[in-house]
Amino acid sequence: MSDGLPFPVTITRVVQESPNVTTIYFDHTFSSEPGQFVMVWAPGIDEIPMALSYPDAITVQRVGDATTALVTKKPGERIGIRGPFGNGFVIRGKILAIAGGVGAAPLLRIGLEYPDVTFLLGARTVEELIFHDTLSSACDVRVATDDGSAGYHGYVAGLLNEINMDEYETIVVCGPDPMMRSILKVLEGRNALNKSQFSMHRYMKCGIGLCGSCCVDPDGVCVCKDGPVFAGQMVIKSELGKYHRNAAGLKEI
Repeated sequence: MSDGLPFPVTITRVVQESPNVTTIYFDHTFSSEPGQFVMVWAPGIDEIPMALSYPDAITVQRVGDATTALVTKKPGERIGIRGPFGNGFVIRGKILAIAGGVGAAPLLRIGLEYPDVTFLLGARTVEELIFHDTLSSACDVRVATDDGSAGYHGYVAGLLNEINMDEYETIVVCGPDPMMRSILKVLEGRNALNKSQFSMHRYMKCGIGLCGSCCVDPDGVCVCKDGPVFAGQMVIKSELGKYHRNAAGLKEI
């Protein structure tokens, strides 16, 4: 696909994964590696970065104008896609995948396409767990919910403490910043940071490393071009979980 104008796709199916999360399927399959992202254009609203949950689908959490416009689309309507962009996860050996909320979307294909995967799936409540049944048919899924309505009662970082990380060669993580910061601390304490990779999400405009909107302190790397997947040793030194920058480039806690 071109880095320039959005490629028009027609929506073929819309699946409600949870009260606030929807998977949108379209009539084009994108060649990508798990972890790469696309820029999704909601006509008349905005263009935003989204992970490909499947080669022909994105999974959207309703949080603002653009995502609201996307999740209310119907089969037959059209959106625009640019990409895929960025890097993907580097996979070796036995895999531990750790996801919080809609962070399961960039990791989904790893659970479905690779052998010998343990998938830690976290959410606030059982109603907000996504892809549980889909993943359970393909890999070992272990669940954590904040309210204890399913699986481990607590954060997914607490569930991670029950895992023998010596068994795994690759650890992949995606979720909200505070959750990933907690995972970083657990991995550091267990001497497992060196085999971890984190998918970071930041405000983006261009998707190709020109505008600098998604630069990460202190190294100035661009999430869109140098990421979105980064090694744990780099991420633990970054701003992750401390602050982020808004559309104007100002720090927000």
